[in-house]
Amino acid sequence: MNFAMWRKALQIIPRITKDEWEKLDIMSKWLIATRAAVLVMTFLSAAFAGIFAYRAGAFEFLPWLLVTLGLLLAHATNNLLNDYTDFNRGVDQDNYYRAQYGPQPLVHGLLTKKQLLTYATVTGLLAAACGVALVFMRGGLTLPLMALGAFFVLFYTWPLKYIALGEIAVLIVWGPLMIGGGYYVVSGAWDWNVVIAGLPYALGVTGVIFGKHIDKYEVDKAKKIHTLPVLLGERLSRYTVVGMLVLQYVATVYLIVIGFFTPALMLVALAFPAFFEIWPMFKAPKPAEKPADYPDVWPNYFVAGAFVHNRRFGVWFLLGLIVDTLLKQIIS
Repeated sequence: MNFAMWRKALQIIPRITKDEWEKLDIMSKWLIATRAAVLVMTFLSAAFAGIFAYRAGAFEFLPWLLVTLGLLLAHATNNLLNDYTDFNRGVDQDNYYRAQYGPQPLVHGLLTKKQLLTYATVTGLLAAACGVALVFMRGGLTLPLMALGAFFVLFYTWPLKYIALGEIAVLIVWGPLMIGGGYYVVSGAWDWNVVIAGLPYALGVTGVIFGKHIDKYEVDKAKKIHTLPVLLGERLSRYTVVGMLVLQYVATVYLIVIGFFTPALMLVALAFPAFFEIWPMFKAPKPAEKPADYPDVWPNYFVAGAFVHNRRFGVWFLLGLIVDTLLKQIIS
């Protein structure tokens, strides 16, 4: 077992040769093929759902564990199906964006179609098993929530991404579905306040996918993939991302003002340095070539900036929520 590669694949999407791939254990291959580094966004949403349930005095560990595993496996399944679908439709050919920033298993010959579908099938079945267990444990809205999640897993890449609904799908999935739905499955109660409270983080995740689609603006436009940035235009899309990141802070302050959060959530202000670090990037179009001293994530540019901010905001939001929960317990 290559624990060093596991750790690396959870931090970045490693570039790897065919020879290096053949020497890896199955877990390392799965982590690389599923782009496991981005799964942290899903884990944080599941963590928020669990903390909100604990905050309400309704936390149950086993349902939370199954929710977390199910969501992580569903996200991984989506990433695998994304690569399979885009390869089959001819999108990832000709040095397309996806094949530049990391290994695309089919384009780079790391997996055959059958092997990738096997990865996706096994991963998807494990995700479904978690969902089925939760349906029997919790009942109620659990089955409709699971069905909605399956819909987004199967149809995000096509047709949703092609008809400017991909970004909206991400906002729905990482907010109301993962956080609001996760809270319901863990606690047994639906709470619209939790859905609203999950929006600050969901906006950050949506900013990440928006940034990725701005990075792909020209090639997506040429391939007739009508993402929101393709419809809105490159310049307006850049400012839309900045607006979403600002709205993360505005929404958090609003939730503090109305009393849903204590001022402990102002810890998110510690993510300001990351925001001001990436703001200059969004003021101008993406450079034609990799800037000097730029990290080895090119051609990721706007998506990398949005991801850095989202990770920083997410960590401080998580810590603020933990402190907020402890304070509420002390006060009560």
